[in-house]
Amino acid sequence: MREFSSAPLPMLSYPFDTPPPPATLLPVAPGVAWLRMPLPFALNHINLWVLDDTRAGDNSCVQVDCGIDSNLTRQHWDTLLAGPLAQRTVTRVIATHMHPDHLGLAHWLCERHQAPLWMTLGEYAMGRVLSAGLPGSNNAAMLAHFRRHGLVASAEVEQLAARGEYFSRLVPAVPAQFQRMQHGDRIDLGRVQWEVVVGYGHSPEHAALYNARDNVLISGDMLLPTISTNISVFAMEPEGNPLPLFLDSIQRFLALPEDVLVLPSHGLPFRGAHARVAQLIAHHQERLDQLRAWCAAPRSAADIVPLMFKRTLDMHQTTFAMGEALAHLHALWHAGELQRTLGADDVFRFVAV
Repeated sequence: MREFSSAPLPMLSYPFDTPPPPATLLPVAPGVAWLRMPLPFALNHINLWVLDDTRAGDNSCVQVDCGIDSNLTRQHWDTLLAGPLAQRTVTRVIATHMHPDHLGLAHWLCERHQAPLWMTLGEYAMGRVLSAGLPGSNNAAMLAHFRRHGLVASAEVEQLAARGEYFSRLVPAVPAQFQRMQHGDRIDLGRVQWEVVVGYGHSPEHAALYNARDNVLISGDMLLPTISTNISVFAMEPEGNPLPLFLDSIQRFLALPEDVLVLPSHGLPFRGAHARVAQLIAHHQERLDQLRAWCAAPRSAADIVPLMFKRTLDMHQTTFAMGEALAHLHALWHAGELQRTLGADDVFRFVAV
């Protein structure tokens, strides 16, 4: 659940005060331009990146992440492709991970430019599964998962049931073929190489990209400046333990220079990666400490949500909050600090051992 303030944090520095308006480009590093697309929910934007690909020619570029598939996003892309990108050839589309704001319009961009899609195998496979709405990954599975964890008859449940297959509306198709990326791969764009840095916990096999020559990191959702990326337990992997995976993964960024320019998917570009990693680790440790106290008596994930998130949540935010509460409960459960019991009402509850 994204839960930090939107205000810049004092331990970080922000070299760009204002994001580019939709359908415009803002240079942020040698051969790197920033563009932003709107989103129709509380987190109202995604940052996308255009990389020069001089290996394929001075007018060639690589698109990193795409935005959701919506009429508005397509309109902004049409404006870009008729304007700032009119003379550019897109040689490949890279998706850092399979979430709709990153992958949604990849099929359209790939087809329009006859460009291949580059992803990790874990992200590509999960994107295909969710876009197809296969049993176990669909809305019915999510509702059953949440009911098992205490989210029963409520307005949120009714709204979620009425919402239907949300993922496939934002990602209606995924290209039938892709080029696989793996941790440590180097993507040669001519004048520069980008190294793939894989992380886990937020999504199956998230790919960040690091350019050592210019000291630039495209962090995707793994390292955001003012909010904590969502870490959830999902219906398809109901006993998953993603929080330790995430906390281990972000420590890979400590091997990069402290002054690396971080280009995140949400918020403003920033410097101070090491400080941000420390903040995130401290934040999640504080959450775990709170859970240890809250679970002195048996608690379901639905019981934990209003304790973790004091503000009123809409339907979209409730799904993230349930997943986030479960991720923290499971971290302590798998560590042997909590016991999980199934009540007569068919709801799981967790209590301190």
